[in-house]
Amino acid sequence: MSQYDVAVIGSGPAGASAAYSLAKKGISTVLIEKETLPRYKTCGGGFVFRGRRNMPFDISPVVEREFYQINLYFENEEMMLTTKRDVPVISMVMRDDFDHFIIKKAKELGVDVKEGHKLNGITFGEMPTLHTSQGDIQAKMIIAADGALSPTAKMAGWKETRKLIPALEYEVEVSPEDFERLSQEVRFDVDTIPHGYAWSFPKKNHLSLGVASARKVRIDLKAHYRKYVEKLGIKEVISEKAHGFQIPVAPRTDGFYRNNVFLIGDAAGFADPVTAEGISNAILSGQLVVEAIAEAELNPQKAGELYQSKLEEDLLPEVITGVSVSKWFYSQRMIRNFLMKKYGDYFISAMTDVFIGDRSYPRDLMKSLKRKIKELV
Repeated sequence: MSQYDVAVIGSGPAGASAAYSLAKKGISTVLIEKETLPRYKTCGGGFVFRGRRNMPFDISPVVEREFYQINLYFENEEMMLTTKRDVPVISMVMRDDFDHFIIKKAKELGVDVKEGHKLNGITFGEMPTLHTSQGDIQAKMIIAADGALSPTAKMAGWKETRKLIPALEYEVEVSPEDFERLSQEVRFDVDTIPHGYAWSFPKKNHLSLGVASARKVRIDLKAHYRKYVEKLGIKEVISEKAHGFQIPVAPRTDGFYRNNVFLIGDAAGFADPVTAEGISNAILSGQLVVEAIAEAELNPQKAGELYQSKLEEDLLPEVITGVSVSKWFYSQRMIRNFLMKKYGDYFISAMTDVFIGDRSYPRDLMKSLKRKIKELV
């Protein structure tokens, strides 16, 4: 039976980049993936610059488009907020190419990649044993990077305490005329779907269009998607492929380490609560857990304590603030739009600063908003 210091479950950006960083530190690592690689992954594929700047290597070979400007539209309002930066605020990637690019980098450093290995169970102990569809593997520690559903978290005993919101994404091929028109901008359309937004992300030769609700409710996403296609003025849809999924936009409340298992990325609930963008925080959480494991000198319990401390310092405050901001932004439509008309330029600039990593959500943001509202009433 093969033995490793760390087993990483899931080969998305969180898992693959964590495996890369572990190997770079000389820690023996196995990356376990249930699918055959490369595999398609449901995702809008908008990678914000704060995540890109944290990558340990250049990802230009798998970037399909770069946008230095983003546009924010509001339903039934003659208002569009926009801002520009001198760095690519959002880089467009296809997740199969992007993820596989990171995996290849990890393999070059000696990571043992086990594709087509579905994790069926874990026997816990001093040296946990992972039971996969192609045999058993032992590892001192396990990093669960297996997404929103995270079977690993369930096997390790976590209950569901995250907030998961529904989303629907389409890869859409349109006419050359429509593509030329719509490929010039990245756009978010607030309130196109109740308590949520729609997005249009241009890729190399098609559009990634999607809708997401910030509330965990039953909603006809397909109907709202169709309305969005009409709103964009798309005259001909040549082909489209739909992918429904859930996005965890609030972190777990019962910790991120137990039984030699660490949770990162969507398995932990670290997607940005306002935008639902998950890649950048997934990569950051992977970096934090690797730092904790290395600093703890492969002591699982100590690494778990260090990981929690690093999360509380570098990631959780922003995500928790984002939860409050999201609740306000998507539920207080009239007040929000009133404030956007007065302070919209500041808001979109601040949000873009978050996207590129020049700032985080301030911890007192909700207090500041309440003060602004009182001043205006």
